[in-house]
Amino acid sequence: MLPDSEVLTGWLTREQARFAETHAKSHGLFKDGQAQYPYGAPSHWMRRWAGGFPFYVERAAGSALYCVDGHRYVDFCLGDSGGMCGHGHPAITAALAERLSRGATFMLPTPDAAFVGAELQRRFSLPYWGFTTSASDANRAVIRIARMVTGRRKVLVFNGCYHGSVEEAHVALDGTKVVMRNGIHANAVDHDAVSVVVEFNDLAAVEAALATGDVACVLTEPVMTNYGMIDPEPGFHAGLRALTARYGTLLIIDETHTFSNGPGGYSAVHGLSYDFFVVGKSIGGGVPLGVYGLSADVAAALWSLVPKANPALVRQSAHLGFGGTLAGSALQVAAARVVLEKVLTEEAFAHMLALAGELAEGARRVIREAGLPWYVAHSGARVETMYAPNAPRNASDVAAGRNGLLEALLHVYFLNRGVVITPFHSMMLMCPATCREDIEHYLGVLRQFTAEYLVAGNAQ
Repeated sequence: MLPDSEVLTGWLTREQARFAETHAKSHGLFKDGQAQYPYGAPSHWMRRWAGGFPFYVERAAGSALYCVDGHRYVDFCLGDSGGMCGHGHPAITAALAERLSRGATFMLPTPDAAFVGAELQRRFSLPYWGFTTSASDANRAVIRIARMVTGRRKVLVFNGCYHGSVEEAHVALDGTKVVMRNGIHANAVDHDAVSVVVEFNDLAAVEAALATGDVACVLTEPVMTNYGMIDPEPGFHAGLRALTARYGTLLIIDETHTFSNGPGGYSAVHGLSYDFFVVGKSIGGGVPLGVYGLSADVAAALWSLVPKANPALVRQSAHLGFGGTLAGSALQVAAARVVLEKVLTEEAFAHMLALAGELAEGARRVIREAGLPWYVAHSGARVETMYAPNAPRNASDVAAGRNGLLEALLHVYFLNRGVVITPFHSMMLMCPATCREDIEHYLGVLRQFTAEYLVAGNAQ
């Protein structure tokens, strides 16, 4: 027998009490923050931890975090990918310190741009690139370009998606009705006019939406990672590419998370084709950074609207509605160079992928031995425990298998035993500094949790 909600609630209450007792300094800082920030911390996202408040980080190194209360944690969250290079990597630290000593931002290019541009071309197979300050900004930029060159308004996204603070993607399906996701305010946007939502892996629904002729672009991750990990079914990406080409819709692949599959991301591993490519967070090594790539055809269409060589525009080029004075700064480009050249290398990915495979197999073994009906998803350097017996096909499948109470309990239970997991669901990420001891630590806590979970169920 598995624990019911009353048992889980009592257990969660005890774990949260233990967390509060052992994190008094963090709790005090969070209480002080209520007078300084709307939700107690510099970002309202920082309250989304199952302990009832966040622990405050004193320092970090490699794959470990150290809080102000003196505890050490194995970090499998890694800033929800922003720390995929690991914390305090010496090559990044040295490169950024050197760049800062010579100036960080000028609204002028630096020689590092040549290396970074060529490396982006090589890794991600698109010829032209632009910098932004986040993946959200990169997605907004390519959506704007897609609308410019197609003359269409709508953006198709998949139910359960997350693409940053992109208005068009703040939607979900409620049956067949498009609604705002997670209670997000519509922000005066007419989503019926600009957003289309269908289920992932449903090519028939994609075709029905594209056949109307008013969809400028499809925005998708190659593997959905923000609402439980959802793999594409065989043939889905080939079908998606064929449909977008048939109906004159542009395809945006957002690999902000799935870059963890290898040096060229999931797309390089699986040979995907696209019109735009976006990646953010990890590629900056901790510096706020997103990049977007566009195909030669899209670039030519853009230049037909806004010429790239026009003597009359030498001093005052078109604004285009995206970018910013910090986009492409010397510091950003230096960060991208060291990450691509020295940190997220072939060797680093080989290490990360191998450890993720070990963690996934180890978690499956623990769950199988406990006889629990849970599924372990694995994609590249990411692993996630999902509380349903089978792989989900779409976000509705994930929703049917979620147990918010169990997820909250698991997260604070692991925090109390020195393991940090992405707080939004149960996804874990490897970095170059992750080691086998980190994997064994996690598996030991998982084994302890499953044993206590079964005892709690049998005792009710």
